[in-house]
Amino acid sequence: MMRTVVVTGAGGPAGKALGRQLAALRAKGCELLSIGTDTRALVDANFAMTVQVPRADSAQYAPALRELVAQTRADVVIPTVSEELVRIAGIAHLLGEDERAPAVVVSTPAATTLCEDKLFTMWALEAAGVAVPKFAGGTEHGTARSALDAFGGPVIVKPRVSRGGRGVRLVEDPRDDWGGVDARSLIQSFAPGVEYAPQVYRSPRTGAVSIVVLEKTVLREGRVGNAVETRRLPAHEAADVAWLAASAVTKLGLVGPIDLDIRRDEQGVPVVLEVNARFGANSEHAPELLDLVLDDWAPAMEELATA
Repeated sequence: MMRTVVVTGAGGPAGKALGRQLAALRAKGCELLSIGTDTRALVDANFAMTVQVPRADSAQYAPALRELVAQTRADVVIPTVSEELVRIAGIAHLLGEDERAPAVVVSTPAATTLCEDKLFTMWALEAAGVAVPKFAGGTEHGTARSALDAFGGPVIVKPRVSRGGRGVRLVEDPRDDWGGVDARSLIQSFAPGVEYAPQVYRSPRTGAVSIVVLEKTVLREGRVGNAVETRRLPAHEAADVAWLAASAVTKLGLVGPIDLDIRRDEQGVPVVLEVNARFGANSEHAPELLDLVLDDWAPAMEELATA
């Protein structure tokens, strides 16, 4: 039976990675129609078709997505754009009509809100006893010197709401530029150890957690930034990282696919830097997680998960 899967943000790193995985499933003979959406006109042979949609902050976004779901008779919707997660979570039950309501692969509005704002994420994890680096809001320190003195070493400054490594910078010297650090910023102590990108899936039916730990071997900016190269670790390696990732996901109440950033501090202890409540750019290194999504969120697609 043909099933239709809509992937949002198809032109971004996470959406492209899912497009390639869905195309691989089709190549195996799975009866699958994949549709990619993006805010830009897009041509991608990995999707059967692509559709241009409004930005997530547009008043036309929700009506356009709802109309697309109805027109394509979508069975599954997989959002991959951070800015749209809270909105989609809130209207997931309204995207379809009666028996044609699609399975929308997203956590609850409360859980996605905690992950949308990185300061909220830090507050929630710290309160739950999950290891995070020392952190502060951007208004708590007016100069680089103030932050370095308070944190006792280098700090990371990043936007509270952003995608990937955008706007992330390492501050090590009191003379470093502190411009732009304000209420929209998060300050974290810099964890100098190995950085990881755990790829996690938590079942909405059973609560079971599946984890593939990736080690970031090359970062775009040298010591910070998005991963340029990763290495999938055997299940027995970095068990403390996997345990921390599972704890963070569970304490935040997340379900579905989750992409985390975890790094070891000066003592080698792993700490959670941020949590993305969606598939990330590195999901191809853990393709079994997409199988779990299709199995849990669209039971009639079990043939895809075992193909």
